[in-house]
Amino acid sequence: MGSTLNNIACSLQRSGTWINSLIAALTLGGQQLFTSSTFRCPCQVGKNFYYGSAFLVIPALILLVAGYALRNQMWTISSDYCCRCAPPHRRIGLLERKLACLRFFSITGRALIAPLTWLVATLMTGTYYECAASEFVTVDHYPAFDNISADEREEILAGFPCSTSAPPDMILVRDEVALLHRFQSQMLGWILITLATIITLVSCCLMRCCSPLTSLQHCYWTNHLRNEKELFEQAAEQHSRLLITQRLRKLFGFVPGNEDVKHIRIPSCQDWKDISVPSLLCMGDDLQGHYSFLGGQVDEAEESTPGGIELKP
Repeated sequence: MGSTLNNIACSLQRSGTWINSLIAALTLGGQQLFTSSTFRCPCQVGKNFYYGSAFLVIPALILLVAGYALRNQMWTISSDYCCRCAPPHRRIGLLERKLACLRFFSITGRALIAPLTWLVATLMTGTYYECAASEFVTVDHYPAFDNISADEREEILAGFPCSTSAPPDMILVRDEVALLHRFQSQMLGWILITLATIITLVSCCLMRCCSPLTSLQHCYWTNHLRNEKELFEQAAEQHSRLLITQRLRKLFGFVPGNEDVKHIRIPSCQDWKDISVPSLLCMGDDLQGHYSFLGGQVDEAEESTPGGIELKP
C-alpha cells in the first residue's frame, strides 16, 4: 500500500499535477489574504473603476510574468533559439523548431495557472468587480432615483460598495445592486473557467496532432529532457570543481582543504590582472573557451614559477 502511494506521488510530481495544484492553492490563499488586508474601495466617483480594475488585473499580469520568469526552460529556449548576439551560430532544423514551440506552449500553459486562478477567485468573490462596476449600473427603474440629479446619482452609486455611504432610503437598492454585481462577477468567473477548460483541451489535442513525435516518442523525449538536465547538472558541477581546483593550484600553489601544504605560490601582478578581467564563454573562434576568471595565462603558469614559498612542516 505504501509503495503504491509512493508511486502515485512520484507520478503526480513528474507530470506536474502536484506542482500545479500547489501553485493554485498558494494563489487562492494569497488572494484571500491580499483582499482582507489591503483592499479598501475608495467609494468615490471616478476612482472605483480604476481601483477595482487594478486589483483585478495587475496581480494577474504580475503572476503571468513571474510564471514565465521562474521557468528555467523559458530561459533555455530564449538563449538557444532567440538570442543571436554573436556568431557563429548553428543551424536549427525544422524538427528542432517544432519541439521548441511545443516546449514554449507547455511553459505558457503552466505559467497561466496562477493568473487564471487569481482571476477566477476574485470574480467568484466579487469584491473587486463590485467596486469597479459600481458607477456603471442602471438604476432608472428605481423610483428612489427619480428626483436625483446625475451628479448626485453617481456619488450615491460610487458609495454603494461602502456599507456606511448609502442613505437610509437607498439600502434596499444597494443590496439589489450588490446582488446584481455578484451575479455578473460570478457568471464571468464561470465563463472564464469554461473557456480555460476548452482552450486547454483544444490546445493539448492540437499539440499532439501537430507534434512530429508519436505518443511513445513524446514520452521518451520528456524523460530524456528530465534525465539530461539532472545528469548535466551533476557532470557540470563535478567538471567545474575539478577545473577550478586545477587552476587554483596553479595560481596559489595549493588546493583548499589540503592539510599537507608544503609550497605556496605568490601570484604576480600580471596574474592578478589576468584574473580580474572576465572572459566570455566560447564567444570567439578559439577551440577552447575560457570558463571562469581564472583562465588565460594562469593556465600556462607552472607550479615551480619564481615567487613561491616553501612551507616547513
